[in-house]
Amino acid sequence: MELTTILVSYNTRHLLDECLAALHAAEAAIGGGAVVVVDNASRDGSAEHLATDHPDVTLVRLPENVGFGRANNAALPHVHTPFVLLLNTDAFMTPDSLQRSLDYLRAHPRCGVLGARLLNRDGSPQPSARRFPTPWNVFLMQAGLQRWFRGTPRIDPGDWDFDRPQECDWVPGCYYLMRKSVIDEVGLFDPRFFLYAEEVDLCRRVKNAGWQVHYFPDAHVVHLGGESAKADGEVNATRQIDHLSIESSLLYFRKHHGRLGLAAHVLLEGLAALLVGLRDWWRQHDRRRLASGLRRWAALLGLLRATAFGSRPTR
Repeated sequence: MELTTILVSYNTRHLLDECLAALHAAEAAIGGGAVVVVDNASRDGSAEHLATDHPDVTLVRLPENVGFGRANNAALPHVHTPFVLLLNTDAFMTPDSLQRSLDYLRAHPRCGVLGARLLNRDGSPQPSARRFPTPWNVFLMQAGLQRWFRGTPRIDPGDWDFDRPQECDWVPGCYYLMRKSVIDEVGLFDPRFFLYAEEVDLCRRVKNAGWQVHYFPDAHVVHLGGESAKADGEVNATRQIDHLSIESSLLYFRKHHGRLGLAAHVLLEGLAALLVGLRDWWRQHDRRRLASGLRRWAALLGLLRATAFGSRPTR
């Protein structure tokens, strides 16, 4: 047995059977594998369903929702294989994805993290190979000014050939294949990130340690996205996720860009909100976008204080 797959479940009972069926079909091509499911204090009976209908998986029940990164970390004591796959419960791979991915890793010994070609249900592409965010490229993206600064690397590059395997900065965490030796060297997720940016931070640490991150288009994964958040209600989930995203950005930029980088991010976020709001007000006479952007920046300033200027999480 070469592979252990870790899934974190939070109120996704309706997806577990489909996800595990696709996973087991892919495992059959590699001679089987171990599966560890961490239940993040689900309220929909996910843990009970797993214990009854999927007794072959190792179930780790957490007493509270500790977030995505910390929940994955909780599975590590159950990992005893040379390869580890982090898989979302709303991600469904094709039967040949694992075999192709493992063959690719064996052929590329410096590749420490491997991502897949991510698709929507209708087959349309999702961002799958990305560049690291900086205060500047995030500002250009939010303000809609990327076409005026073509020399700045975009987070989602438009000039890459996504039919070709290639090295990139980071890959999304819904299908995230790693060598266990890399985890032993650099660790898994930084527990300060409750949700968002944890895989960006990990890829950065992996690359800083001399390993590579690759995008592999021959592994196809349908990814729905946002399924866990729907359990908390659309309005509440949207507000909560927005705040979690803002907090993670503060933690990330303070950690990897220092105080000056954090200050630049905060100021540029406010400038982007102002520019977009004024543009929409001028073109459409609609003040709502301006108010919405300024509310987001106000939330950022509040979280800046709550996180002690990006040095600690709020939960």
